[in-house]
Amino acid sequence: MQIVVATTNQNKLRELKDLLKGFDVEFLSLIDFPDCPPVVEDGESFAENALKKAQTICAHTGLLTIADDSGLEVDCLGGRPGIFSARYAGEGADDRKNYEKLLQEIKGVAPEKRGARFRCVLAIAAPSGKQRTVEGDYRGLIIAEPRGENGFGYDPVFLDPETGLTFAEMSSALKNQMSHRARALQELLKILPEFLNAS
Repeated sequence: MQIVVATTNQNKLRELKDLLKGFDVEFLSLIDFPDCPPVVEDGESFAENALKKAQTICAHTGLLTIADDSGLEVDCLGGRPGIFSARYAGEGADDRKNYEKLLQEIKGVAPEKRGARFRCVLAIAAPSGKQRTVEGDYRGLIIAEPRGENGFGYDPVFLDPETGLTFAEMSSALKNQMSHRARALQELLKILPEFLNAS
């Protein structure tokens, strides 16, 4: 069976594949469907954006589709960058520019007031019209300087207090055990069989 993961981000696709490898499915991405219509992420929440992506791509491909919207919410910024995490420093900004803008904004904020959480909402949509969303999050702290070469997004500045490592310093295996996306996927695993059996 084929499932479309509604992303061109190969890092996200690899994480999803690693975490769902127990299922006998072939994972495709938007790279396999270059004629897919662009999805404007104009929702007011992670859930709205994820569901819109899943519904749009499912309708276009006729295949069961999983989509995510995720981002970083920083306590002292009132939850920003939130749904704007991927374009925080402007349209087309890369990961480095985004986290550099974040670090500049909270420069001078005491370490104990730099609490933050990564949030991930996964949406799944079937050609039958059946759809669901699940969510996972992970709390940590924003450090003053980036550390680590792994991961992507805000991983170099997001510190896990338990291990003392940033997400970018962790191995993929360790990050995949504990991250917000891993937690959302654990919730997805609970409902995925009913979607597979209904397809």
